[in-house]
Amino acid sequence: MYAASEVEQLKSQIADRNNRLKEIEAEIAKFQVALQTTGNEKSTLQSAINQLELERKKLQADISYTQNKIGATDLEISKLTIEITDTERTIEQNEAAIAETLRRLDEADTTSLIEALLSHTNLAAFWTSIEELEQVREVMGDNVRTLTEERELLEQQHKENTDRRSELVDLKAQYTDQNTVLGQTRAEKDTLLEKTQQKEEIYQQLLSEREAEKEKFEKELRDLEAQLQFILDPDSIPRSGTIVFDWPLDTVRITQYFGDTAFSRTAAYRGNGHNGIDLGVSRGTPVKAALAGKVVAINTTVASMCQYGKWVLIQHANGLSTLYAHLSLVSVNAGDTVSTGETIGYSGDTGYATGPHLHFTVYASQAVEFTQYTCNSGVTLTIPVSAFTGYLNPMDYLPIP
Repeated sequence: MYAASEVEQLKSQIADRNNRLKEIEAEIAKFQVALQTTGNEKSTLQSAINQLELERKKLQADISYTQNKIGATDLEISKLTIEITDTERTIEQNEAAIAETLRRLDEADTTSLIEALLSHTNLAAFWTSIEELEQVREVMGDNVRTLTEERELLEQQHKENTDRRSELVDLKAQYTDQNTVLGQTRAEKDTLLEKTQQKEEIYQQLLSEREAEKEKFEKELRDLEAQLQFILDPDSIPRSGTIVFDWPLDTVRITQYFGDTAFSRTAAYRGNGHNGIDLGVSRGTPVKAALAGKVVAINTTVASMCQYGKWVLIQHANGLSTLYAHLSLVSVNAGDTVSTGETIGYSGDTGYATGPHLHFTVYASQAVEFTQYTCNSGVTLTIPVSAFTGYLNPMDYLPIP
């Protein structure tokens, strides 16, 4: 048997880890507030550098949080392993005790009442033996019940252990992904400083070029959509107002809504409205599947300022499909089946975005088509498109944030 002090020591270490996790959570929350403040500032070279630096620090805090979560999970698994081993030994002891009880009962049952009476010197001794036999029967019954309860406990502990190990695998994958995004963030900062030579006028020129590229893509996308026709069968999708999706981010900050927004009235949208919602979020934040489904397509090729950047398209069983765009990293493959809340990638600003955010679109699945789009750089990429009638307001299917 393991010493109780070993389990207590593990419990203490787990408590220390959990306290550290709370501290890191507070640090991450501060970075999120600072990032939102920076994001609301006028776009200057210094503000862009400040944002990249804040995102780098937040990512480092995220990675530290993941590392500590892995450590805490490891300790939980160690504690469970000890408890399971102790339970197994207790069960073995109970099994031995029950086997001995059964042997004694078998001997008693094969002896007739007369033989039992004759084997005793007096009647009092005989009745004492009978009473002891009944006590043995009761003990056996108690042991059987104890054994059953301990087996159920062991099965539950095995399940918990399996779940912990599965969680640990997911956390290690997240740790690897976050380190990849951190490397991208560092490289992006170096590239920005190299391109601008730390001069504000050069940065503003680059920003204008990005805005122009974004408007060009939006116009061409609207032209493609205008060529498509789709008649929506309302019975093929959930009724508007039915909550079928979870938010794809843990923290929700909507920066642009669906449809006729102030921004959508610009020339880029030609009055046809924004085809999704934009969620403000720093790069490297895990993006989650809003509902279980099949990954029908992804894009991991990035051409500077071109289309949706890195994206994931998931088709759901309820007649709807969801798009997650401008990711910094895609962590699923086409053909994968994902569950609700599963991490499918990490937020970023790839594609035509002028800043990190998540573009989230909901389609009627039957309306989704794929077409080729050639970027200014000459790179040709596939993008999902739909007739205007195939785009649905995500807010009609999401809980109130």
